[in-house]
Amino acid sequence: MSDTASRPVPAAEEWPIAAAMLQFPASTPDGGPVQDSAPEVWGEALREVAAAGFRHVDPTDSWLRVADLTEARREDFAREAKQAGLAVPAVSTARRSVIDPVHGTDNLAYGHRAVDAAAHLGAGVVSFGLFEALAPAQRDVLWFWTAPGPRNPDDPEVWRLAVSRIRELGEHADSVGVDVTLEMYEDTYLGTADQAVRFVEAVGHPRVGLNPDLGNLQRLHRPVERARAMVEKTLPYANYWHVKNYFRSEDPATGTVLTFPAPMEYGVIDYRHAVRYAIEHGFRGAFCVEHYGGDGLSVSATNRDYLRRLLAQTPGVPRA
Repeated sequence: MSDTASRPVPAAEEWPIAAAMLQFPASTPDGGPVQDSAPEVWGEALREVAAAGFRHVDPTDSWLRVADLTEARREDFAREAKQAGLAVPAVSTARRSVIDPVHGTDNLAYGHRAVDAAAHLGAGVVSFGLFEALAPAQRDVLWFWTAPGPRNPDDPEVWRLAVSRIRELGEHADSVGVDVTLEMYEDTYLGTADQAVRFVEAVGHPRVGLNPDLGNLQRLHRPVERARAMVEKTLPYANYWHVKNYFRSEDPATGTVLTFPAPMEYGVIDYRHAVRYAIEHGFRGAFCVEHYGGDGLSVSATNRDYLRRLLAQTPGVPRA
């Protein structure tokens, strides 16, 4: 179980709800990498997030790899975030699997840099996953989850290697005062609720919990466990939470499943139940609101406001 339950319950208006940076590209309009841009370029994006009403941001590494910034450049980023009025409660990594068959060792080293970067920025948690880069077929379709992607191998030795490497990151995180969270994602060792719980229990470190990104699984065009069952299995282990939602339609006569992104309050996942259940079972971590497609930042802001209303109505959550 996550040890965040020992922390006080934040007030509804003060609970950290971060914007993901998924909707911001990794390249500038002139084709240069955001990674190498002047800090003012980062600041422009951060001010856009703040203008949407956010007070917190997760510098998702599909936009900017804070783990690969020099200390001076990381200070530049911290300054730009502060000037925009944004705190950084967490740092999320994506497609940096520590068991990637080609890049696993490099990704492990990157994970250690991400832990140090989070500590430098005052972030309380780093999110890791065991999912790899998108397959070519996934890059060629409108919604990448509708095409098959890489799978973690059905190999006990690789599974144990994953457990060992995540535990190593957890020990490093403990030494610098941050947590590690593991993002649920299809066809990985965290690809179902039961698999995710088994994996985090195998890691067995108090600094390592789950990021129960239910949307990653509910969007799949295949049979999946119902969201409520996933909530009740995984949320007691959660220490950070990517939240998003999807419309989902299933035709039992043909087996057809269709999904596409939805604002949190309209999709198939009942977040009113999920948030209450999470808090009842000790969740005290930050949220990160996400959305794919269209004006993702505005939908994320709508999701933030909905989530804030839910928190204000949740028993046990104080008002500011």
